[in-house]
Amino acid sequence: MKILFIASEVTPFSKTGGLGDVAGALPTALAGLGHDVKIVTPRYQDVRNTGHLLPTGQSLVLRFPFGESGGPILSARLTERLEVLFLENEAFYGGRKGLYGDAGGEFADNPRRFAYLCVGALQAAQRLRFFPDIIHLHDWQTGLVPVALRRGFQGTPLAKAKCVFTIHNLAYQGQFPKRTMEDLGLPWDLFTPEGVEFYDHVNYLKAGLVYSEALTTVSPTYAREIQTPEQGYGLDGLLRRRSHALTGILNGIDSHEWNPQTDAFLPARYGPDDMTGKAMCKRGLLERFGLPTQGNAPVFGIVSRLAWQKGVDLLLETLPAALQADLKFVAVGNGDPALEAGLQALQARFPKQVGVHIGFDPELSHLVEAGADFFLMPSRYEPCGLNQMYSLRYGTVPIVRATGGLVDTVEGGLDGNGILFESFHRSALLAAIRRALSLYADPGRLGDFQVRGMGKDFSWAASARKYEALFHSLVEE
Repeated sequence: MKILFIASEVTPFSKTGGLGDVAGALPTALAGLGHDVKIVTPRYQDVRNTGHLLPTGQSLVLRFPFGESGGPILSARLTERLEVLFLENEAFYGGRKGLYGDAGGEFADNPRRFAYLCVGALQAAQRLRFFPDIIHLHDWQTGLVPVALRRGFQGTPLAKAKCVFTIHNLAYQGQFPKRTMEDLGLPWDLFTPEGVEFYDHVNYLKAGLVYSEALTTVSPTYAREIQTPEQGYGLDGLLRRRSHALTGILNGIDSHEWNPQTDAFLPARYGPDDMTGKAMCKRGLLERFGLPTQGNAPVFGIVSRLAWQKGVDLLLETLPAALQADLKFVAVGNGDPALEAGLQALQARFPKQVGVHIGFDPELSHLVEAGADFFLMPSRYEPCGLNQMYSLRYGTVPIVRATGGLVDTVEGGLDGNGILFESFHRSALLAAIRRALSLYADPGRLGDFQVRGMGKDFSWAASARKYEALFHSLVEE
């Protein structure tokens, strides 16, 4: 098959979260299965100095009611069957530090920026004579693609393509004022409750949900949760109506990057047959945070976007009581300034037990996964989650709330590989931490948890096969 991926971020070129990881890893896995894959993504400011980009000899000039906009199409050939195409547009993607916004908030021209990506990706495929069987779309930034395909490319070889739209996080929908219809030249007959209209706004994500042939999301449990009012963010009714087209496929992880037996970021490597190196990683982690290394206290860690969704506020509410026990806590992440300040205040209050790094640091993230004994993920909701899978692979027992992809990957109970708690409440999280302390006090049982976790296969191979089967079913219709 020929598969066109369209995504607003693609690791290793651009990334703000799990979307970038998926858009980098899944196409690679599908290309490895023998499919011809092209990815289209913006060329952001930070992509400029990668040294991998070559001109294709093709450029775009797109005409909207707001004016003309365009730029060249560049290429990075990753393998024989996998190519990344970058849409360069100085007005929309150049000279900006963030992908979607900066310290002042979301960029005001995001409706135009991602309409350009949607239409430009289809134009780029047409210019390069790549006519896909499947167009795989990711989150609200690509929601207008099936609309553009239906309205602007009928009668062309692109028209045969089937659209698959993947929801990475339903909470982010790309809602804009209805004047966006005129700004982009969208036909007003689309602005209905059955189309792109959502509470008198244009909703890009809803457009993708309505007009794509198939819908997926990043874990089976999340696929069920988003059909409920609690997690549907106003779109649960639509998702229930389209439940026949909705599939939950668990994300995978990059098992080459996240492998404690080969990880170059670690002071020592280890595996399930010899865990000696994990103790060395724990010592290195404590030294990195300037925490005491003597004694045998368990280390609890987080690597997270500091956000309401991730339950960091619940952690801040719970940890002062938990830290009365003999344990240590380390955190790596950035995000909400109030949550950043809360972690720093916790560190100031417990300087010998708490270490905090505000910012994104890949090396330190790997060290936390390897050096911690337990990994905390008390999320309000979690479409898939990757860190719990990294933790299991590194023999670090995850403590997670029973939601979304966390339920689909972490097994609780006496013969499990992690610790789950149900209620999003301080008492439930504190009880889970106390269960972890009890587990830590029994090294034999802890070792069994670690080995069971390290034995799980979360590589992209199985997930890529499920996407492949879905794609084949659409092409054969």
